[in-house]
Amino acid sequence: MRGRPAPPQRQPVQRVGAISLKLKYAGAAFLAVLCAALVLVGLFSWWQRFDEHRLAALAQSEARARTLLELDARAVATARHVADSAADILSQGADRAELAQHLQPFLDDDTLAGLTITDVAGTRLYSWQRATAPAQGVLQAQATEQIRAMLESVPGAATPRTLGAARVSLTQAEPETTTGLTARLAAASRQDFRNALLLALALAGVGGLIGAVLAWRAGRRLERPIVALIKSAERIGQGDYTRPLDVARRDELGELQQALERMRYKLRQTTITKDYLNSVLNGMTDAVFVTSPDGVIKVANQSACKLLGYSEEELLGRGISAILDEREREGFDLSQAAHDTRETVVRTRPGQTIPVALTGSHIASDDPQFQGNIFVARNITDRKRAERRIRYLARYDALTKVPNRMQFQHLLQQAIARAIRSSQAVALLYLDMDRFKEVNDTFGHGAGDRVLEVLAERLARALPRDTVVGRLAGDEFALFVEGLPAEADNRGPIAHLARTLLNEVSRAFQLNQHEVFLTSSIGIAFCPRDAENVIDLIRNADAAMYYSKQNGGNTFAFYSPEMNAAAVERLMLKSKLRRALERDEFVIKYQPKVDLRNGRIVGGEALLRWRLPGHGDIPPGQFIPLAEETSLILDIGEWVLNRVCMDYRQLQTEVADPGRISLNLSLKQLRQASFILRCRSVFRRHGVSPTSFELEITETTLMADAQRTVRLLDELYAMGLHLSIDDFGTGYSSLSALQQFPIGTLKIDQSFVRDVAEDAGDATIVRTIIDMGRSLGMEVIAEGIESQRHLEFLRNHHCNFGQGKLFGEPCTAEELLALLARQAGGVAPFAHLLPPDALASKSA
Repeated sequence: MRGRPAPPQRQPVQRVGAISLKLKYAGAAFLAVLCAALVLVGLFSWWQRFDEHRLAALAQSEARARTLLELDARAVATARHVADSAADILSQGADRAELAQHLQPFLDDDTLAGLTITDVAGTRLYSWQRATAPAQGVLQAQATEQIRAMLESVPGAATPRTLGAARVSLTQAEPETTTGLTARLAAASRQDFRNALLLALALAGVGGLIGAVLAWRAGRRLERPIVALIKSAERIGQGDYTRPLDVARRDELGELQQALERMRYKLRQTTITKDYLNSVLNGMTDAVFVTSPDGVIKVANQSACKLLGYSEEELLGRGISAILDEREREGFDLSQAAHDTRETVVRTRPGQTIPVALTGSHIASDDPQFQGNIFVARNITDRKRAERRIRYLARYDALTKVPNRMQFQHLLQQAIARAIRSSQAVALLYLDMDRFKEVNDTFGHGAGDRVLEVLAERLARALPRDTVVGRLAGDEFALFVEGLPAEADNRGPIAHLARTLLNEVSRAFQLNQHEVFLTSSIGIAFCPRDAENVIDLIRNADAAMYYSKQNGGNTFAFYSPEMNAAAVERLMLKSKLRRALERDEFVIKYQPKVDLRNGRIVGGEALLRWRLPGHGDIPPGQFIPLAEETSLILDIGEWVLNRVCMDYRQLQTEVADPGRISLNLSLKQLRQASFILRCRSVFRRHGVSPTSFELEITETTLMADAQRTVRLLDELYAMGLHLSIDDFGTGYSSLSALQQFPIGTLKIDQSFVRDVAEDAGDATIVRTIIDMGRSLGMEVIAEGIESQRHLEFLRNHHCNFGQGKLFGEPCTAEELLALLARQAGGVAPFAHLLPPDALASKSA
């Protein structure tokens, strides 16, 4: 233990007088206000002089203007008098001498500077100018007045007549009264200045006193913290560190207080007691052991006693290695443990083993009694348990409790190695649920997880004990059977196993008090026949599983090399399909719809084609299912609608009635919440009417969610769109179901039309659909018309509309425009395909 340091000798401190500080504050404030007042006085003085000169100039300008107006008025009046006087003389025919004598009284006016009389022709009859030129500053004004008199131009009738003009010039000295006015204005301005100066001095005096008072109060506020700082500094200087300093200010003086408080606190920490050290050690949650250099325990905290179950007295004097488990003592090195961290196991008093992280550190000191080592043991039982949990989750699926993809591949790799060494075969079965996404969308992901749990339990019960099953991803499972003879044909027993699994999957699942029936698809691959490594074997089984799905699901298939090529092609198309819109690789072709009665075009069907560079045209049957697996079908559908509207707008500019264009609608588009709003926006943007278009919907799409579909189709029908059932006869819709939908057209699937002339069954189906459509008041269109025999059969049974290769391959918008333009000229494009008697009867 370290003793308390001796207090330092007290040094004389020069005390700062609070009164002198207050006087400095008050004096500075008073001088600041006085300086501001002097600056204001100077500004007021300059402004008073400037205002005095401005007022004088303004007064003089106003007096001059008023005098000049009076002079102008006098000049006009004088000119009028001169004109009246001259009119009397000139009307009598007097000569110039008489005129001058008559005007002599006007010349006696001292302000008259000039007088001129002219006749009508402008000839001067009289002119007079004052001999002295006007002095500078004299005001001048001129006025001209017509000389008119009443003369008898007709005996007995007097009329006014202009005899000439009189021009008068007057002069007048500037008024001297402006000087007195200027003096009075200057005196008034000086009086105002003196009043303002007195007011400013009074305000300056009041402001100075207020500033001095405020400064005095600010000085007084500094007095207490300064005195407190001085007293605290004196206590610290005397060695008293127990009394903390109250820090209440938040300015620089407060920072000084905080600095002094920190210094006091640090000085106080230089004296540490044994009780404080014990409190620190016992407050730690980790077990702490202080040992001598040879490893004998000298100090153990409460956490160490709690961990091991011993009291401190029982631990003191024992070696640090004595707390370890017997298996850990042999490899324990004291010198190495004192400088690193390791994981080990300790044994408690009841005999329980606990994993700990043991950290050692050497205590260096010149005093031998303080030399030794300190060990900190942390209980890592929870961490070890979490690590085991993490290792389990890294290898096993948390939901189904079966191996995950990584563990399954590891186990499969071991099985393949054993099979190759023993010349045996391994069968891998890849299982994927059919339309499992509908379960999540309908009942929620919780129900989907429950299905996967039940499925894993069923698979485990149905499989042999040595068969390994794993969950690879989502609803995809895999299992392998090893120990099969390599030379034998193992497809029989494996096919039996696959059928067993399909039967287990197809049993009812209980979801939210509902029975749900699901199916699955299985792909099978053998090692070493199909692949000799894990990756290729799983990929080949996956390809066989996709082949099963393409065949309708709820079945299994054995792998063949052609499946892998198809899977690679499918993956390639899916990746390139994502860029097809950006690269403008889609094109729209139009297949004309023809009136079978006269050969005229009544519309067309928009067909999407994918023109992939390096691969040619990709048929829709290959890329449309890929687009429907993702959300690409929504973007593609919107692009098709915009493109068709643009083409139709172009057709309308050339042809009055291009007919009705039909588009195919997928289930995902119909389920899109904003589909109807998007349709309205597209039609409005391109300026086309919805009545010019028809949406084709398959029976499967129509019956997927009948109640919701009815509402959507009613809205589309109300918008003006025509609706038709595409590929009619291939689905499972009933007559009663059809009546609830606003359908206007039935399209007979081409699979029935293809053999209608040879197959009596197909002929019966086509006749039935035609009669049913006509009885329901619907239009009936036959697809896939490729020969004259097809055309004759449909015409004989009153099918009025059709489309197919007989009328040509699907064409571009420009080619369709050419056909419509030819039709507008009076020539039906396909009339030559009809029998002559039909055309004759039509014309008749």
